[in-house]
Amino acid sequence: MFDYLINVMPQLLSGAGITIKLFALTLLGSIPLGILLAFVLASRLKVLKFIVQVYVWLMRGTPLLLQLIFVFYGLPILNIVFDRFDAALIAFVINYAAYFAEIFRGGIQSIPAGQYEAAKVLRLSPIQTIRKIIIPQVVKITLPSVGNEVINLVKDTSLVYILGLSDVMRIGKIAMERDSTLLPLLGVALIYLLLTGIFTILLKQLESKLDYYR
Repeated sequence: MFDYLINVMPQLLSGAGITIKLFALTLLGSIPLGILLAFVLASRLKVLKFIVQVYVWLMRGTPLLLQLIFVFYGLPILNIVFDRFDAALIAFVINYAAYFAEIFRGGIQSIPAGQYEAAKVLRLSPIQTIRKIIIPQVVKITLPSVGNEVINLVKDTSLVYILGLSDVMRIGKIAMERDSTLLPLLGVALIYLLLTGIFTILLKQLESKLDYYR
């Protein structure tokens, strides 16, 4: 068993590259977008707020798998065509941005009004208030919830096998069918456990560094 796992692991790790790339680019795209949408949700701009609320409802109310299928197989009907990885990335970013928007909205609305009044007394501009006062506190408040979504993202990347991308899940499935054994799936599980373990440790360290806000 161990000899087989050792032999198949290089193949699985080659697929892990796609998994990690999708994970990293999704975070780079969805977190800034989520923060922007969160400020709209927490604002008094009724029309924009309604549009973002509908968007968040759609993204959170439908399965990510369905969104992947729609972007890759549905949009070509409208002559909007993406390659497999780009389609997966777009679906992941717009999906996770909706979740992050709700998380950050809760953080923004939890900031006491006195913080904004203090910023005015200090003659800070709205941008300075957001950058120096609001965002640092929101990051601290929302970090546990953001951390949960980050861990979920690691696991959700397995859904891209439906688009034919050679990620770790698809390579494991191919090896399983080729060799008629479930052992490749054990290797896949070990890789996901390793990735989630690494990110859990990193998030815990980040959380401890932000303890100065207590």
